[in-house]
Amino acid sequence: MKKIYHLGNCTTCQRILKELEPLDGVTLQEIKTEPMTVQQVEEMASLSGSYESLFSKRAMLYRQMGLQEKQLSEDDYKKLIVEHYTFLKRPVVILEEQIFIGNSKKTVQAAKEALHP
Repeated sequence: MKKIYHLGNCTTCQRILKELEPLDGVTLQEIKTEPMTVQQVEEMASLSGSYESLFSKRAMLYRQMGLQEKQLSEDDYKKLIVEHYTFLKRPVVILEEQIFIGNSKKTVQAAKEALHP
């Protein structure tokens, strides 16, 4: 499976998608208009090793909800990601058994190399 979870109105995601082109055979899922299922989030976590690795602590809701003050468990991270797309660290690129999470230069470069060997 080749899939990218992204946010359509996010300029960073748009830039990264352009950088990863051509995206032949890759399914794009815009997570605001097509919410992720529990199964999809579980699949991402099994590839990445944890829900925390998928969780964005930069999300505005993170501070608004006072989550920085709390000790969150893996179940908390899962619940928050499933409930609101903003908590997913974006983009998430899945290429068969590999997962690339976030927008760091190193991560994007690794995804690009895996997508276009």
